[in-house]
Amino acid sequence: MAGRLLRLFVILALAGACSDPASPSGSDGPVAIIAGAGDIGWCGSPGPGETGRLLDGIGGTVFTAGDNAYPSGTAEDFQNCYDPGWGRHRPRTRPSAGNHDYASPEAEPYFAYFGDRAGPAGVGYYSYLLGLWHVVVLNSNVSMAAGSPQDQWLRDDLLANPTVCTLAYWHHPLFSSSLHGNDPRSYDAWQTLRAAGVDVVVNGHDHVYERFGTQTQDGIPDSLGIRQFTVGTGGAPLYAFGAARPNSELRYNDQFGVLKLSLRSDRYDWEFITAQRTIADAGSAPCRR
Repeated sequence: MAGRLLRLFVILALAGACSDPASPSGSDGPVAIIAGAGDIGWCGSPGPGETGRLLDGIGGTVFTAGDNAYPSGTAEDFQNCYDPGWGRHRPRTRPSAGNHDYASPEAEPYFAYFGDRAGPAGVGYYSYLLGLWHVVVLNSNVSMAAGSPQDQWLRDDLLANPTVCTLAYWHHPLFSSSLHGNDPRSYDAWQTLRAAGVDVVVNGHDHVYERFGTQTQDGIPDSLGIRQFTVGTGGAPLYAFGAARPNSELRYNDQFGVLKLSLRSDRYDWEFITAQRTIADAGSAPCRR
């Protein structure tokens, strides 16, 4: 117990020095807020404006789960389709890239638009501290396979940041009950994250909201597994669901919306907030270690 308290003290000191800002303390210690969605900037859709206005009322950090600007991630797409709805939140946004962003060569407009908030230019994977949490952002548009440069970076990053609680997000989900289904390109990264004790994964790509129970990379229920949220509801037209995948706990595609995560010292709370400002899903869970 004493060792864990000391580790928390060290993490808190580091977080104060180099993390994104956290919200004021809650009843059980500091609470950091992160909120967002993927599949956002679709010109002609009311969705980006609706979800952008939701973020107006939520403090903390904003994440994106890829496919920020449709159809091709050009500078014009970012200016015309992403910026009107979400652009005002850019100073507090920590994005990830999607396949539509990579429809422009090397996703150059994506990196130009977000600048150093997207990590090293041209790389697309990076990490940061948020309150007491370590947050990892991956790039599923380049290889995530075991032995790849991104895989080696991920292993080194997790080893160098042994926080009690960890969140990871990227675009393509390993598990999905919607149009694209399960995506094996994320399998090796998931396995590495689970072995390191990561708690939560957030993805986009399928234009729905779906919450999975904790599970292994092979889809086996596991109380020490990772919980995945798919939140491709930022503004692009919503998809239908097919047959529910094993361990899928909640599926929603009625409205656009954002996922809000409240990151506490040893647990997290979640809310999926719809464009009509209703709560379609909510819950709380402890971190794994």
